Amino acid sequence: MQKKTPIYGFNAELEQEYRQLLDKSNRLEDRLEAYDFLTDSEVGDTSLIRARNIEREFNVRQLFLKFEGGNPTGTQKDRIAFAQCRDAIRRGYDVLCLATCGNYGVACALAAKYAGLECRIYIPKTYHSKRVEEMEQLGAIIARIDGDYEATVAASQQIASDREWYDANPGGENTSLQLRAYGDIAYEIYDELRDAPKIVAAPVSNGTVLTGIYKGFVRLYRRGKTSRIPQMVAGSAFRKNPIIMSLLNGKSAYEDLPPDDIHETIVNEPLINWHSFDGDITFDAIRQSEGWARNVTDKRMMQLSKLLLETEGLNVLPAATAGLAALVEPPNKDMLNNDRFVVILTSRR
Repeated sequence: MQKKTPIYGFNAELEQEYRQLLDKSNRLEDRLEAYDFLTDSEVGDTSLIRARNIEREFNVRQLFLKFEGGNPTGTQKDRIAFAQCRDAIRRGYDVLCLATCGNYGVACALAAKYAGLECRIYIPKTYHSKRVEEMEQLGAIIARIDGDYEATVAASQQIASDREWYDANPGGENTSLQLRAYGDIAYEIYDELRDAPKIVAAPVSNGTVLTGIYKGFVRLYRRGKTSRIPQMVAGSAFRKNPIIMSLLNGKSAYEDLPPDDIHETIVNEPLINWHSFDGDITFDAIRQSEGWARNVTDKRMMQLSKLLLETEGLNVLPAATAGLAALVEPPNKDMLNNDRFVVILTSRR
């Protein structure tokens, strides 16, 4: 697999675009074009890999892995981070504001650095991540907030509103922008396969990735580009994600979980929450596409992470395998026969 040159070290062409972007005496259109050049050079167009060894392991025909770890900071979050920084430049903001527990913060810190924006990141006080140091190295200003992730998001949203900063939090006015950024994953899959696969499976936390991909395929189908819309399959931490639990409990609509039911581990942290900010639209996407959802244990995610490294050479976070875990446990085994399937692997180690 070819690895992209990291955006941390510009080549001469990228350096020229970067300088044009930061020079505010240039026209806004020219600055945005420079930022688009940087984004197009580094973000997206991640590898779609035929996983023949995993096919044999689970007796699945034509299984493809969409490896989002190929993005600059190693996760799919770069897609929305760069999209939102572009929006911030266009709208004249100087500061990007968000809450995070890790990966999203690094993605936004990087995107903001090369957009010439100040990045303010709020993290739950009790949470500790190795990625905080990366955020600081990229120039982000970190503050700690009392409470859980959901409370930290609420605090960050209020601060952004009070200080007129760009609000890059989930569940806000920029949800449609985030969904369109993740919709690019659907277009990239279509470019490779020339049609929609039968199923797309993804890990789910807030649900934005899965929903964005679903909406991307809906747009392709409506334009006559694909013959179908994929079934959307979701996997998440065992009994610790409200989208999954709402579906498994036969609810007619998305419902939050009791906050006290959520317990974090090193493995499940990227997936858990009692409130999914895009939970309602993700619930609907899975139902409307006739997909399914599964709880996945930490042990199972660790097993699949090890299997992917040993058989396909992909070093992914255990939480990134939750979609694969859900795919290989369909309601009916015949659903995996004689077709093409795509699994989104959201992050590398």
